[in-house]
Amino acid sequence: MFLLVRRWFNRRDAIFAAALYAGNPYHLVIVYWRSAFAELLASCLVPLLLLLVLKAAEEGWRVLVPLSLLLAASWLTNAPAAVMIHYSLALLVLIIAWQRRSPRVLLVGASAVALGACLSAFYLFPAIYEQKWVNIAEAISSGSRPQDNFLFIHTTDPDHDAFNRIISWVAMLEIVATLAAASGARIWRDKNRPVWTTLIRWAAVCGLLMLPETALLWNFLPKLAFMQFPWRWLLCLSMMFVIFLTLGVRRWWMRFAVCAVAILVIATAWQRIQPPWWDNVADLREMQDNMSDGIGYEGVDEYAPVGADPSTIDKDAPQVAVDGAARATIQVLHWGPEFKLFTAETSVPDQLALRLFRYPAWQVEVNGRVVETAARPDTGQMLVPLAAGMNRVQVIFVRTWDRTAGGLISILGVLAWFAFSKRRPRIESTIESQSH
Repeated sequence: MFLLVRRWFNRRDAIFAAALYAGNPYHLVIVYWRSAFAELLASCLVPLLLLLVLKAAEEGWRVLVPLSLLLAASWLTNAPAAVMIHYSLALLVLIIAWQRRSPRVLLVGASAVALGACLSAFYLFPAIYEQKWVNIAEAISSGSRPQDNFLFIHTTDPDHDAFNRIISWVAMLEIVATLAAASGARIWRDKNRPVWTTLIRWAAVCGLLMLPETALLWNFLPKLAFMQFPWRWLLCLSMMFVIFLTLGVRRWWMRFAVCAVAILVIATAWQRIQPPWWDNVADLREMQDNMSDGIGYEGVDEYAPVGADPSTIDKDAPQVAVDGAARATIQVLHWGPEFKLFTAETSVPDQLALRLFRYPAWQVEVNGRVVETAARPDTGQMLVPLAAGMNRVQVIFVRTWDRTAGGLISILGVLAWFAFSKRRPRIESTIESQSH
């Protein structure tokens, strides 16, 4: 943020903008109400996105390398934020290409998206392919759907509505302050009208997408619904809030007055609507004890195997147990995250129920031979068939083909990234000569 605002104003203003952006109202909500620290980390990419797109309009293909790296970093930081950043990139390059009547910015943006996807393919490709293994549609089930999270929406969940009121008032604060500050930045607007227009249009889109009138867009645009919460667009709007406040409010006492109002809104929400920490000390201690005792934590439905219901899992279930009526002597030798080893001596052929979901990446060997496993219809627990007698069982988390393919694509992306970095001056001069 400092480098972005430094393009237009002095060092003191840039420091103010950077400090305000770090502690803007939405960031406070992220920290004290949501604990969404991956999304908070992704917020540092938003000012850099704008800075690089503005540079792309000036320098063309020279920006492809850093822009692709930023887009790859967004996928590796927080997937919903990455969706937002990519849609923001599309909007920004469209606006700037129209302003300059030049398709070059569009080509740079599209190339950066492709190269960024290749660089992050070791994560992105398996994340896309392995969605069919899990109940991914549960990510946008009731309560997490966009239509349940527009500003000032009402549902049947009081806690959900209480938080929605907090985030809605924070959004209204930032929207009103952004519009007021933007209208006050007339002198700067007259000198930098293309940039001012780009920022105000971006802010308008962010604000409109938080309203229920845009529900059709959330259902139509690819993967936009998986952002879940329309108010997540505050991640981008907060940057415009800071920029326009710095540009349009030049008096320091007025700047601090706006900051004081923002803090007052947060404090009022804290006292009147919902306290920041939903879990009390006893809840946190219970979570810690569950992890220490091996009970674990409650997962989310969207990452459970297809057909499995995590709520039906017995938290006190042993790591390995006989599924049928056979008598068995079981000894667990190792139970790690990616490798499990145990022996089981059974009186008759039977199945063992493992305290483990049956994902395709798990490979099971019984006495050195790979066997086909099954899953309980209700819980999704892995069932391992055993013959009578002593059995030595290994459960290994193997590398599936999609992860290998994703890694290879990333390697190719890195090679292309280095190749373009070295040949960039030659490519730039060729394109410039063709344009003339």
